[in-house]
Amino acid sequence: MNFIEELKWRGLVQDITPSFEDEISNNICVGYIGFDPTSDSLHIGSLVQIIILKHFQNYGHKPIILIGGATGMIGDPSGKSKERNLLSQEIINKNIKSLKVQFSKFLNFDDVKNPAIILNNFDWCNKLNIIEFFRDFGKALTVNYMMSKDSVKKRLGIDSSDGMSFTEFTYQLFQAYDFYYLNEKHDCSIQMGGSDQWGNITSGVELIRKKSGKKTNAMTCPLITKVDGTKFGKTEEGNVWLDKDKTSPYKFYQYWLNSSDEDSKKYIKIFTFESKEFIEELTDQHLKAPHERILQKFIASELTKMVHSKKDLEKVLNASNILFSKNKDSSFSDIDEETFAQVFEGVPTNLITNEEYNKCSSIEELLKFSPLFKSKSDVLRSLKENSVSINKEKIDSYKDLSTIELIHSKYLVIQRGKKNYSLLVLT
Repeated sequence: MNFIEELKWRGLVQDITPSFEDEISNNICVGYIGFDPTSDSLHIGSLVQIIILKHFQNYGHKPIILIGGATGMIGDPSGKSKERNLLSQEIINKNIKSLKVQFSKFLNFDDVKNPAIILNNFDWCNKLNIIEFFRDFGKALTVNYMMSKDSVKKRLGIDSSDGMSFTEFTYQLFQAYDFYYLNEKHDCSIQMGGSDQWGNITSGVELIRKKSGKKTNAMTCPLITKVDGTKFGKTEEGNVWLDKDKTSPYKFYQYWLNSSDEDSKKYIKIFTFESKEFIEELTDQHLKAPHERILQKFIASELTKMVHSKKDLEKVLNASNILFSKNKDSSFSDIDEETFAQVFEGVPTNLITNEEYNKCSSIEELLKFSPLFKSKSDVLRSLKENSVSINKEKIDSYKDLSTIELIHSKYLVIQRGKKNYSLLVLT
């Protein structure tokens, strides 16, 4: 297979210019995808574009990551119902620094034949003379042409007093200029991106044709959707980020593990680099025993390892095995403290001083500190029902407090029933 055939069977091609396949099949090409630094971390939606660039490099082509230090200050209207909040130069520079670290995990920047490179469009947009720019390039794209693009039409069609500012309207021209600049300076003949970028991308193809007479090509991939209609890459807490400080490796792993069977059949093709034969065989195994969640476990493991590290994956798997194990010998203390905090992030938590803890003379007194219980009678009722566990161990009123071992010298996991957890933290 060549690059485009690889993407097609993986379901990663939506729109494509007529001569794209000929160019990519017969030449070693330079191509780019743009990323605006709207945050200090990429999320798993961005991961699709990174993986496309990785395939591009694997097939011998040269990938360019273009960070929109300039266009990020304008704000892309594509897919937005209202104008973005504009970011300061200071925040954008901070975001760019963080993003460069993330990109280095996925692409090879040291390859002798086709090293990936990272560029920032601020480096050339900052030098533009506004009068010369609009005279030389603004005349190349008509307003009628620019307004025919979906990113503009959808915004102008919204019954809103906000409308679209001139600042946003110029985004399309600036992105088109980026393609022109990269074509002139880096021999870049291909631009790729998500399907919501098709209008902006083809404006670049048109600008190059009018300004230099060169033929360039473009391709977009579909926006990833979920079978249940909820937005891909979103949880109740918000985006699933690639930065472990924003989305912990444990939560990252759990996101993929909880995917539906139908979504997992799609995700394994999109987000892993396994061969068609391997994926078909693994999918067959999954269909024979869907309760074992073979696809979900494989995807979750591969992506956690790729985005974070093998060590992080080992910690997550260890924590998951202990958390869901019915083995009485498995202990929360065997989970490293960093992962332990990730596992119980968001669980109702109460702080208790060492003095208060040492004053507790019975289980009932200790459990009163847990947010799971409303009163002493509620505690007694639960103990009588045998529905309370501390650190995975079922307890009753006669449990000797001195035999309870603190996890990492300061945590107690209180459980009521099968699904209700709380955390007591000694301070």
